[in-house]
Amino acid sequence: MFLINGAYQTHLPANDRSIQFGDGCFTTARIVAGEIRFLSLHIARLQQACQRLFIPFTQWQTLETEMTEVARSQDYAVLKVIISRGSGGRGYNPTQCDNPVRIMSVSRFPDFYAEWKNTGVTLGLSSVRMGINPSLAGIKHLNRLEQVLIRAELEQANQHETIVLDSDGMMVECCAANLFWREGEAVYTPYVDRSGVNGTMRQHIMAELTRQGRVVRQIRATPDALLHADEAFICNALMPIIPVRQAIATRYTSRELYSFLAPLCE
Repeated sequence: MFLINGAYQTHLPANDRSIQFGDGCFTTARIVAGEIRFLSLHIARLQQACQRLFIPFTQWQTLETEMTEVARSQDYAVLKVIISRGSGGRGYNPTQCDNPVRIMSVSRFPDFYAEWKNTGVTLGLSSVRMGINPSLAGIKHLNRLEQVLIRAELEQANQHETIVLDSDGMMVECCAANLFWREGEAVYTPYVDRSGVNGTMRQHIMAELTRQGRVVRQIRATPDALLHADEAFICNALMPIIPVRQAIATRYTSRELYSFLAPLCE
């Protein structure tokens, strides 16, 4: 069941722009013991996305209250929140869309993340490239066809996740996670200013490392950069952080940085 504008229902108008054009944004949060982990980061993400997409959503307190109430009855689950521009306007023109729609749903938490934490994951290399578009980069908008294609390819491979490049051949992220690696004391993560998603856990990890006096370098790099890494890990709001045991053909045994960060991400 979905909570749509405060009412439990399962239907949207066929002319809702989230259906017509993918015109909206979303976030996916982890519920633990009735509370949403990193709630403020999820709200900030939605606010930034609405600002970037010119969606006139203003009911932030109502949204946060509903999110909190929905989570309260859950022990360990996944909360997805969508903000659609709503219905109205003709064609692509959004100027007559003054009533954005808020949508929430709860689903079961994925069981396999616990196993991934113990064993580590293997990363392949996707043949699907991400387009470069600074206007949409960083935010989690509803246009996810690139991820659908990446995931469809991943389902045919013998890897847990896959590294995704942009159209220039630079690493961006994984299908549903951000990527970090360590070389000596230096920590790296790809830029997401031209494509990809600036995940809430990515933001949290960068902030934690900065507080600890560690330098995190955002760079544009090809997959060859991983050949020289001492360790690597992936993250998102649900995992929240998973060690990488192999990226393409490179194996890692160190979990030094992962072990330091894991308790700070729970």
